[in-house]
Amino acid sequence: MRTVADLVVERLAAHTGHVFGVGGANIEDLYDALHRHPGVTGIVAKHEFGAATMADGYARAAGRLGVVAATSGGGAMNLLAALAESFDSRVPVLALVGQPPTGLEGRGAFQDTSGAPGRIDAEQLFAQVARYCVKVRRPQDITVALDRAIAAALTGGPAILLLPKDIQAAPAVENEASATLESAPTARRSDDHRPLPDEVAALLAGMPRGGAAVVIAGPGIAAADARAELLAAVRALDATVLVTPDAKDAYPNSDPRFAGVVGVMGHPTAARLVAEAELCLLAGAPLSLTARAGLDAALAACPRVLSLGSEPPYVPVHAEARGPLAAALREVASSNGGTPGAPLEPGSADAQPDRLPLSELTVPPASGPGVRYRPAVAAIEAALEPGTDVVADAGNTGAAVVHHLGIPADGRFLIALGMGGMGYSFGAGIGCALGRGRRTVVIAGDGAYFMHGHEVHTAVEYQVPVTFIVFNNNAHAMCVTREQVFYSGAYSFNRFRAAEIGAGVAALFPELPVWTARTLTEFENALDKTRAIPGPAFIELQCDPDEIPPFAPFLKESFA
Repeated sequence: MRTVADLVVERLAAHTGHVFGVGGANIEDLYDALHRHPGVTGIVAKHEFGAATMADGYARAAGRLGVVAATSGGGAMNLLAALAESFDSRVPVLALVGQPPTGLEGRGAFQDTSGAPGRIDAEQLFAQVARYCVKVRRPQDITVALDRAIAAALTGGPAILLLPKDIQAAPAVENEASATLESAPTARRSDDHRPLPDEVAALLAGMPRGGAAVVIAGPGIAAADARAELLAAVRALDATVLVTPDAKDAYPNSDPRFAGVVGVMGHPTAARLVAEAELCLLAGAPLSLTARAGLDAALAACPRVLSLGSEPPYVPVHAEARGPLAAALREVASSNGGTPGAPLEPGSADAQPDRLPLSELTVPPASGPGVRYRPAVAAIEAALEPGTDVVADAGNTGAAVVHHLGIPADGRFLIALGMGGMGYSFGAGIGCALGRGRRTVVIAGDGAYFMHGHEVHTAVEYQVPVTFIVFNNNAHAMCVTREQVFYSGAYSFNRFRAAEIGAGVAALFPELPVWTARTLTEFENALDKTRAIPGPAFIELQCDPDEIPPFAPFLKESFA
């Protein structure tokens, strides 16, 4: 018998190759259907947060729909933090959440979240982190509900279907009148040729001849799959390029036009470049506080600040083109004599650029044990092959990576700055590697590892090509830094007893290659050895909990 769960999996196959999740009684019919469908692989994680971050990382890196499946009750609740990140970062994720059978709702069902008197209302709860959320109450409603959910997710953000167990197991009744959606990459991209708004065109036309232009590229570039259009617009404007912390891969980091990162983890020259420019173009960069820190005065000084993209900017602009970003960038390029998507000419400066050194934040000297952030990140960068993807976690480690790491050619860079949840990188790295079919390097601190690092087990189980690098300073180091910088520093809630993470992981997973590095040379040797490993690998790097990272708010206080 073809069930509703079978129908769901069949229709998902047009949008994804993987479903991430954790099983349970009220979602097991969906897993049974996954077993029967050869085109979609089910990946079982260790925790629903990890599964949802796998779907998030898959969607960000591969440009396809990320799908997560979880059971009712506590399993469902564990999804919320990760879905909140996907919502705030506008990532297309579909969550399929099992529910108790409809006939038992309000009658003492285990894990009842029906909204009956005295019960949690899952539909109302999940609606707060969703573009679309609905409980499917009849088998014949599944096709329309699924199509609407997928369409909503592809606009950018989670969609959630609550699926009672009896509905999943019911015979499929497909509504043939329901439209079949296009595949995800096409649905997320626009080939419209709509003209730029008059005020945007006028400001571009009014640029003084030879005037400096700066483009700040944000996460909207990846969401719109608009890297080629960005490159063409930058060339046409003869612009310098800055990127937001969550968009380091939007523009080639080795290109001479690349001038670094803006915001709290950014490069010191960014504000000067914007203030001295005749034009500042925000390309898919709404500039949240994290991304615009230190730029407000510079933006106010720039006579032409334009915003392109689907999200409204958080800063005052002189004009904006709200809508499909790729189409707007094509118009910018063509109006300035550029050719969108033009191939790089062999031997040209753009094809084989020499990377210019970026200005760096000055940090106080550190004297504690372990390897310093700057040389550690430099060692990682030297070891990255072209096309390698990088996922960074929150905290001091993430700040060092954002500030110092150059992303390799054709590599992707993921970081969770929407909600900033620690532990995101472990699941997202797995999703990224499976979505792109290439090696991903996860860089996280020990605090993030202790939250969700045992998704390493998932990478081992499925032999996913991920190199996990854990900077171990036996602390929630960013919280330690805050105690030192903003408070007395005479106490700490955030220093831990020493933990031998590498030895522990090696004991847990005897087949997993594991190294513990206490010196830079040991770290470089471990990185070199991971090159020959086809599956997962793990490196523990011991660091100093008192080292202050390249994070502007800390440095402002440290040097006051």
